[in-house]
Amino acid sequence: MIITTTPTVEGRRIASYRGIVSGEAILGANVFRDFFASIRDVVGGRSGSYERVLRDGRDTALREMIDEAERLGAHAIVGVQLDYGALGANEGMMMVTANGTAVTLE
Repeated sequence: MIITTTPTVEGRRIASYRGIVSGEAILGANVFRDFFASIRDVVGGRSGSYERVLRDGRDTALREMIDEAERLGAHAIVGVQLDYGALGANEGMMMVTANGTAVTLE
């Protein structure tokens, strides 16, 4: 499956549009990770634990989007966009969404 943020696939012609596809991942932030991330914020540096959670969320959202495109018989997903946000009380949950247009190629 070809996945691209561009509206076309270089060197390939889009034969048909199968529809908009999307994937979502909502991840809870754990209390210990929050505690250690706040310490890291004070002393500086990157929060590896949050980066891993965001990476896992992105991978999950992309996988769901790809699965949906495959069910539609698509060869590629064009115009892919990723979005990140915080949800819930005290923004204790992280959300990652991926969407794009499923297409078949010649």
